[in-house]
Amino acid sequence: MKIAKDTVVSVAYKLSDAQGNLIEESDELMVYLHGGYDGTFPKIEEALDGHEPGYETLIQLDPQDAFGEYDPELVKIEERNRFPEPLEVGMQFEGTPEDSDDELDTLIYTVTDVAEDKVVLDGNHPLAGMALRFALSVQEVRDATEDEIEHQHAHGADGLSVVDEDEDDEDDTPRKDSGPTLH
Repeated sequence: MKIAKDTVVSVAYKLSDAQGNLIEESDELMVYLHGGYDGTFPKIEEALDGHEPGYETLIQLDPQDAFGEYDPELVKIEERNRFPEPLEVGMQFEGTPEDSDDELDTLIYTVTDVAEDKVVLDGNHPLAGMALRFALSVQEVRDATEDEIEHQHAHGADGLSVVDEDEDDEDDTPRKDSGPTLH
């Protein structure tokens, strides 16, 4: 079966920087609903469209086609006493930029430095500003179910996915990023 709109695609991938340094190799397949549902980067969909299981390709995505350019405006310094104990570099918190009243501007901030009385938070995706190379190998292609099309995502999908901004996650529990996720 060929990859086309409304098919569910399973892909093994290796993610490297532009110099070929391995960033991540998939333990689990990236599974997404093909056809413009924002389940993966548009350039990946474009590269895989019309192909079948067994197809392999290497594509490079510039920052604007991947996780965006690095934005220094998304780096914040906050008072240390606003955060729970223990606090470690790499912990993540959900928040909104100071100049935004819009709920849709909620970002995941990563702790990048902890001092005695200050904490540095970065709202950029860890891979922002980087050109990325994806080595892709199509493993499986199947027709999407009506339910998957209605919900606009493959059910049980792992790997590269879009965070659903409509889901209300009100707790401030620190969370670790488990790989490339579109925010």
